Formats: sequence, C-alpha cells, structure tokens
Amino acid sequence: MKYNRIITTVICTTLVFTACSDNYLEYEPEGVLSSENVATAENAESLVIAAYAGIANDEMIGPLTHQWVYGSVRSDDAYKGGGGRGDVDVVDKYEQYNLTIADMGDWMAPRTWTDFYKAISRANFALSVINDIPDGEYAQKTTRQAELRFLRAHSHFMLKLIFKKIPYITENLTQEEIAQTSNDVDNDALWNTIAEDFLFAYDILPQSQDQVGRADRNAAAAYLAKLRLFQAYEQNDQHQVTNINTTRLEEVIDYADEVTGSLQPDFGENFLDGFDNGPESIWAAQFSINDGTTVGRVSFVTGLNSPHGTGLYGCCGFHLASQNMVNSFKTDAAGLPLLDTFNDTDIFTNVDSNGSTPPDSGLSVDPRMDHTVGIPGRPFKYRNTVSDSGDMIYNFSWARDPGVYGYFGNMKEQQAPDCSCYVKEGPFVGTSKNVDFIRYADVLLWKAEALIQLNRWNEALPIINQVRNRAAASTQRPIDAGATDIYAIAPYASFPSKDYAWKALMFERRLEFAMEGHRWYDLIRWGIAEETLNAYLAEEKTKRDFLANAQFTSGRDEYYPIPQREIDFTGGLYVQNPGY
Repeated sequence: MKYNRIITTVICTTLVFTACSDNYLEYEPEGVLSSENVATAENAESLVIAAYAGIANDEMIGPLTHQWVYGSVRSDDAYKGGGGRGDVDVVDKYEQYNLTIADMGDWMAPRTWTDFYKAISRANFALSVINDIPDGEYAQKTTRQAELRFLRAHSHFMLKLIFKKIPYITENLTQEEIAQTSNDVDNDALWNTIAEDFLFAYDILPQSQDQVGRADRNAAAAYLAKLRLFQAYEQNDQHQVTNINTTRLEEVIDYADEVTGSLQPDFGENFLDGFDNGPESIWAAQFSINDGTTVGRVSFVTGLNSPHGTGLYGCCGFHLASQNMVNSFKTDAAGLPLLDTFNDTDIFTNVDSNGSTPPDSGLSVDPRMDHTVGIPGRPFKYRNTVSDSGDMIYNFSWARDPGVYGYFGNMKEQQAPDCSCYVKEGPFVGTSKNVDFIRYADVLLWKAEALIQLNRWNEALPIINQVRNRAAASTQRPIDAGATDIYAIAPYASFPSKDYAWKALMFERRLEFAMEGHRWYDLIRWGIAEETLNAYLAEEKTKRDFLANAQFTSGRDEYYPIPQREIDFTGGLYVQNPGY
C-alpha cells in the first residue's frame, strides 16, 4: 500500500520546508531548522521525504509530473481546450508556436524552471546535511544519498528536455559558485553529468525498496536507459539531429535488460485507482487521500481537464484529443495500424440527435482508443452510470467549446467521480492516483527503438508485439460498460525492412502513450518535429480554425526560451536558446 508513513511524513515535512525566495538560486528550505542544527539521522530522514515531495509539488497545470501541456498539447496529440483561446492563453501561445520573446506573456515556463530548481534545492540541502553525519550515526546514509542524487538527476533531466541549456547545481557549490555556473554547457557533457547521479544511484541502491515510492536500482536502470536513448540522438546548436550514436544505443539495451517488471494484464489498469505501484510502474510520483490533511496529498496537475458539461465532474474541459490523434487508432482488416494513411479520413465526426457519434460502417480500431479518448456515445472510464445517479456515457454536451476544439475528451487522467481516490476543491478535480514517470512499456519500446536503429529490427518485432498483444487483451472493460465492439488489433507477422520497423515503432509509442505527455519529447528526440507537426497543422487547421496561423519553426521551437529573469539575475552569464 502506498498510503504508508512515507506519505504522512511528506505532508508534515512539506509544511516545514515551503519557504521560497524570488529566485531559485537563493532557495533553501527555511524555518526553524538549518543545516547546522538538523544534522541528525531522524531529521535527515524528514529532509529526504521533503525532497520526494518536491518533485511532485505541481500547480494546477503542472508540469512537474504530468506533461499534458508541454508534452501533449504542444504536439499533435491534443488541443488546449477550455473556454476558448483566451482561457489560460499562455498554453494557446505554446500550441500556436508563437511565443518568441522570453517571458513576454509567459508565466508558465519561468515558473516551471523555478519549481524544478526548488526541487533540486531540496535534494541538495538534504545532501549537504547528510554528508556531514558520521556513518556510524546514520545506517541509511549511503542509501539516502543515492536516492537524493536520483531525485536531483530526475529534475535536471526534465529541465533539459524542456529548456536544453541548463546549469547543473550540486550540493557542494557555494552561493557564489552557483551564481557563476553557466548554462552554456556542451550538450553531450551535460547528459553525462546527469548520468553520473543516476549511475551513483544504480551502483548503491537495492533492486527494490520496502517502502513504495522510494527510488531503487530498478528505477535507476530504467532512467539510464532513457537518458542514453535521448543522448544517442546527437544534436547541433540548431537542435537538428546530426548523428545517432550506436555506443549509446547499446547502453540502452544493456540497461533495459536490467529492468525487472511486466505489463499490467489490462492496459486500462495503468490508469485506474487500485493498481498503483503495480508491476508496470517503474518510477512514479506518489499521492494520497484521507491522510489527515484537508484535501489529502492529491494531484491537481490535471485538475482543469475533467469533462465540463456534466454535473458528475466540474471544470474545465482542457486537454482534448485532436482529430489526428483519434484517427491514429484506426486499424486495417488485419488489425494493424494504418501507418501512412491513418489521417486520410476522419472518424467519429457525425453526431446524432442523442449527442452520440455512431461508428462509421466497417470501422475497426485499436482498443486503446477507449482507454484514452472520450468519444460521444461510448462509455467513459468503463462506466454506464455512477452510483445510479449519473449517466457516464460520454456525450457531445460534455464538451465545453466544441465550436473551437471539437468534442473529443481525455480519459487516461480521469477517475470515476465516485472513486474513493477522487476529491473536488471548488470546481477543480484532484485524485490520489499516482502519476507514472516510467512504465515498463516504456522500457520495452526504448529497447525496441535501439534495436531497430542498430539494424536489428527482427529482434524488436517480439518486443513490439508484446505491447500489442497486451492491448488486444484489454477490451473487456469497455465492452462490459456497453462499448460497441469495433476492435481489431493483431501482432505484426514480420518487419520486411528497417524503414517499416521504424514506422511501426514510432506509431506504437504514439498509441501506447497517447496523451500521457511523451509525444512532444519523442518527436524532438527523433528529429522529426518540424515535418510531423507542420504536416499535422496543414491538415488540422482545415478542421479547427483556431490553428489557422500556427506554424512550427525549426531551430527554435524544439525548446522553450531560457527565462529572461534568470539571464538578468546572472548578469548575462546564461545563454539564450536560438530564435528567442
């Protein structure tokens, strides 16, 4: 059970260590404790828990945990949604790719920068204390140091994905040295610096820990596989992929093989309360409810995203599946995806008098569609009703602004309103459902990707099929709830070429992780963001007028601008990303 004493300590310690300053460089957990008077094993344990809390201290639109803004809306998976373009308009700017001046009308990216560095400061403060405790007085000293370095690496890794050019801050730097630490570091060298922390954790931590939620060797191996995969796609200063490093790809395979885990029997279990910390969850942010606090340590990161036009939920109809995303679930007569032609025609476009969208004649789809997207006329979150008091069949009326954003919803991040994990704070929804950073399906497909790039695509075939076979076994929940059975999915018989295998891999990652916030980062890693997103926009803007002027600019839009306030604070030491 995740609702153990770890969570209780997180809540208590977070209340102590919440003071902050105007700039992350000066941030240190403050209050009645200092590094001088906290150097005991008992207090050090509380500092470690505070560091864990730091990586999950999301705001309403994140994105420390779920990347629905940066990783999903920014890609071809989803639209911003909400009450029109002006509703949280900074996300509209991201979606349109028209934010070209650092901090100009953008409060979200600078706050993301600050929040991640606050999390890093928590880890560093705890390390600075623990480093000074004699080994004989703290039996868990080395283990906790490894956990903290894992957490520090995690935050730096996410910052690098978002901003690319970042300073790496460690516990042994003075404030003066921190202020002199540049963000203009060789790209490959920065990956290696982040990897050093993960390697320390990998070498020190046990394969698993008794207390769920703590980093372990398994999570470190998975993260090293992920890091080396991103590092393998070498970029120039204009963010173009110029080489794929085969040595790094071999490391991906080696680390992936170290990871123990398995797929949940049913795909939907990954997104249902009651299955947290299962065999597929390799590394996750932990949340809780009914823990003695007012609303619990629940996640509000997707609190704006519940269906809007129903009394069962509340506000505010953000993060809506794109037509392109929905079309990608189509399958052919053999149960395989339409790798090149999926977007030639649209599905679920005809709304009947009941506010439903009857399936097109002869349509067959991947069953993961009904675990991912809310579609009028199909059951939502595997339910027909909620406690006999509300209809759970997704309806056209659930869309907040269908004239702008259409009427497809998001489902993975939602829970049924009568779930014991569910809480409403005003109109906003929070849940105690964990947010997975890494699933075992991730690890499998990272390995398959490395194998294909190494021209070993036949070895990738059974790995990709393992993921597809699990999807094929995941139809019963929606069918039991009344979904029309239009499912057709089958494993690949063979990969006739590397090109075909590569398309299959990319498509499989999209279907498997749709709207989980990974898509954007995949496109940037593969070096295909410009061609993919501008092709998406060219077609999508014929269906959604709000995208009429959207255009991705290569060499700029792959990363966000370094916050201007940070450049100013360092007296111009920090270097801005190109194009801003």
